[in-house]
Amino acid sequence: MALPAIAAYPLPRPDELPANRVTWTVDPARAVLLVHDLQHHFLAKYPQGEQPLTGMLDNTARLLKESRGLGIPVYYSAQRGGQTPEERGLQLDFWGPGVADDPEALAMPGAVAPEDGDTVLTKWKYSAFVRTELEALMRESGRDQLVIVGVYAHIGVLISAADAWMRDIQAFVVADAVADFTRDDHDMALRWAAGRCAVVTTTDALIEEVRAA
Repeated sequence: MALPAIAAYPLPRPDELPANRVTWTVDPARAVLLVHDLQHHFLAKYPQGEQPLTGMLDNTARLLKESRGLGIPVYYSAQRGGQTPEERGLQLDFWGPGVADDPEALAMPGAVAPEDGDTVLTKWKYSAFVRTELEALMRESGRDQLVIVGVYAHIGVLISAADAWMRDIQAFVVADAVADFTRDDHDMALRWAAGRCAVVTTTDALIEEVRAA
């Protein structure tokens, strides 16, 4: 199965977000920012120049600038091109061979690309923790909060948030800095995260929170 073509849809407004079960707040001294899978391979299916892509990228860029300015570590997950069937594992059955060994497909848009000091992790499974150093790097730096932006909300973003919960790491999913296959998928991911494993927030609210902290 290849990635589906994605129709334009509006990002959720603050008044459309699900109620959170917990009242965690982001502390710049405890948090890291995870930019999840923003490679051209995954973004090419969105209508270019339209929502949700434009808003998600703009909000991610804002959060990157804020995080770097406050000394919040920035981590990127990115799949490697040309994976073997053994490396691909069961993802081969669900999604096919994955990203080609093509520098353009593997690259990220300039506005949200890694900079010096950021860490890029090779992503193998839905969760950004599986077969990566993400948890070890967080523990070494004394950080136990994970802010997640990127794609796709109901797959890797949601599973990474759930995996963080299972590791006693507080997760924050930024509703207008993630995107999905459809608005229904997007909303489902936010509802599940807010009710089971994370705080769902917005770019504006998170920036206000970390500045106040």
